[in-house]
Amino acid sequence: MALIYKFGGASVKDADSIKNIVNILNSCDENLIIVVSAMDKMTRALHHIADLYFSGKKTDLEFKQIVKFHQNIINQLFGEKNTDTLHKFNEISLGLFVRMGKEPSLVFDYDYDQIVPFGELFSAFIISEYLKHKGVDNSLLDIRKLLKTDSTFRDAKIDWEKSESLVNSALNFDENRIYITQGFIASNEKNQMTTLGLEGSDFTAAALAFIVNAEHVVVWKDVEGVYNTDPKEAEEVTKLDAISYQEAVELAYYGAKVIHPKTIKPLQNKNIPLYVKSFLMPGSEGTVIANSTPNKTGVLPDVPVFITKNNQILISIAPNDFSFIAEDNLGHIFYILAKNRVKVNLMQNSAISFSICVDYQSERILEVIKELRKNYKVLYNEGLTLITVRHYDDATISKVTQDKKVLVQQKSRHTARFVVQ
Repeated sequence: MALIYKFGGASVKDADSIKNIVNILNSCDENLIIVVSAMDKMTRALHHIADLYFSGKKTDLEFKQIVKFHQNIINQLFGEKNTDTLHKFNEISLGLFVRMGKEPSLVFDYDYDQIVPFGELFSAFIISEYLKHKGVDNSLLDIRKLLKTDSTFRDAKIDWEKSESLVNSALNFDENRIYITQGFIASNEKNQMTTLGLEGSDFTAAALAFIVNAEHVVVWKDVEGVYNTDPKEAEEVTKLDAISYQEAVELAYYGAKVIHPKTIKPLQNKNIPLYVKSFLMPGSEGTVIANSTPNKTGVLPDVPVFITKNNQILISIAPNDFSFIAEDNLGHIFYILAKNRVKVNLMQNSAISFSICVDYQSERILEVIKELRKNYKVLYNEGLTLITVRHYDDATISKVTQDKKVLVQQKSRHTARFVVQ
């Protein structure tokens, strides 16, 4: 049986952070599969390159900056003994250079998936080489050869049967105790790179845990666990020692940043606990997500939990003839949303209108609005915030809505939600 360790972008952001991984691994003598993200801000930088590339603009400067960033990390980690590592890295980066020398396709999501995954390819290689340099034997796995998906670029669905066979064939813990691999990325049946959606590295870790029947998963972050609100945005926070799978799914669905919405399901299916721990304080307990946990009763938070999503757009849709919003209208509206892969964060309807709150992704939202206006009257408000409060009370609601204009509000037994300006 193995453990799955996932190191996110913040935990591999620079040379010192990578050095810290050695300290964490030295305290573990179990079989390990280590899933790594791209280094800090690299996914965003590569996304920018994909934008330029798709628009037919030059990317030479941005490409050189990304390569130089990783070369500097290698120099800091290996010192003068880095010639072989730099040579191998340059061979990997050549693949990105060659890719950008080709003509862009007509589909941005496809081009995105052929460029952005190089962040994970770079980081996994550098970390694997550094661990070997420090005497930590490991084998580097190319996850693209193991996780197979459909061709839904930027949000690919895993082919579990094919992936399970490939993963189990590649792993041999009798020969290697530690495997390093990339999060977030995979490939389709044509061996074209695909990605698993934003924060998909968590999902990679969960998928591998499901396939190998891992003992547990540890997601290493720059915070001590799951909090009742984002500790980077609030002064008063409470760490949640333990929460249930169901509660974690609810929090992820509403937009909690600490876990990926798809991560929990494969773990819950096999009752595999997920620990969220700090790479800065690896000895701390962190937060455990599971059905039940020893000596812990708090599988439901006993404090309100706050989730904030900024950069929202509220779109209000009404029939041109002021007729009722009926099932056929809703079916057509959701068809347009699904076709453009726009996820609804909140919805509300009246007799003659239907409103949705969604993330503002300009390339998709503008197309949705354009299509909707062929059959409906469409109004919208940009620059909004969606606030979700789990396990609320009246005092909590008053606090989060104070001095804000509330455009939409919804309440259920455990959850209150507000679209505010």
